[in-house]
Amino acid sequence: MPTDLNTLLGNIVKNNASDLHLSVGMPPAMRIDGQLRFLEEAGVYTAVDLEHALQTVLTQGQMEKYKRENEMDFSFSYKGEGMEARFRGNAYFESRKMAAAFRLIPLNIRSIEDLGLPVVLKEVSKKRRGLFLVTGPTGHGKSTTLASIINEINYTRSDHVITIEDPIEFVYKSAKCLINQREIGPDTESFAEGLRRALRQDPDVILIGELRDLETVASAITASETGHLVFGTLHTQDAAQSIDRLIDVFPPHQQTQVRVQLGAVLVGICSQQLIPRGDSMGGGRVCATELLIANPAVRNCIREGKTNQIKTLIQTGLNIGMHTMEQSLSGFVKSGRLPLDTALGYAYDAKELQRLLLEQ
Repeated sequence: MPTDLNTLLGNIVKNNASDLHLSVGMPPAMRIDGQLRFLEEAGVYTAVDLEHALQTVLTQGQMEKYKRENEMDFSFSYKGEGMEARFRGNAYFESRKMAAAFRLIPLNIRSIEDLGLPVVLKEVSKKRRGLFLVTGPTGHGKSTTLASIINEINYTRSDHVITIEDPIEFVYKSAKCLINQREIGPDTESFAEGLRRALRQDPDVILIGELRDLETVASAITASETGHLVFGTLHTQDAAQSIDRLIDVFPPHQQTQVRVQLGAVLVGICSQQLIPRGDSMGGGRVCATELLIANPAVRNCIREGKTNQIKTLIQTGLNIGMHTMEQSLSGFVKSGRLPLDTALGYAYDAKELQRLLLEQ
């Protein structure tokens, strides 16, 4: 018998791993500091073992939906051996066999300072209206960054916060704010529908798990225009690409008007990457960021469709907290927190990073 799922989840928590993968005919795999490691000692899962494991975390209704639709997003709480955590899961089929991935979601929401994020995000949390985006690849901490900002709001403002998620990840305990969390499926039909209904629920702050389609993007912009602070995520690399992505989901005849709207409501964009430091530097990961703050020059660029000038504006906006990914990486290299070869591999512009490192 292979190691049971509950024990494996406990090992994820103990080892501060980020993910657990289960596949038929393979030993379980754990991701630590971005690297996948097979747990050979845990044994090999058969089809029967994997189905039994999923039955321990899925309801009967979820299991039926999974088998009917071939994939299923879900989340659940874990308790065992004096430990507590939450996991986000995705059950799917590969080569006609069951498989699953589990992502660890810490119960304790870390602060902006603890995560090493730009301190200007505290100023973002004070905004009363507008749209702020956190972007980057899957698994690079976007949800964690948003959770830290929402938690900052929770302890510093007296507002109504509504989150629309698929599935619910971090669980917030209302402090000064009233926080209502809605999950796609059990609580609302879709991001777009949940967002449209949210405007009738007296919100001050709205968190959208992902800006997936035209309807959701349009609703997010409308909510930002009508006096709400809206947060969302995109799987885009940098600020310029994120702006183009939002505009490109609209038909060509609407894009000029959308540029005007987006130029008016955008608060900023934080693009991020979690970068492994390597065993030689003690392991762990650092969060490298690019931060755009929408000042008048940025708003003008968006309105006029000159997103190719955004990076230059970020480079020259240090005085208000803006910085490029290369400026962030160069700081990590100069402080000895990241090896040069690793930083170059994650730079958007390796030549620009090398130029910055030659500066005193």
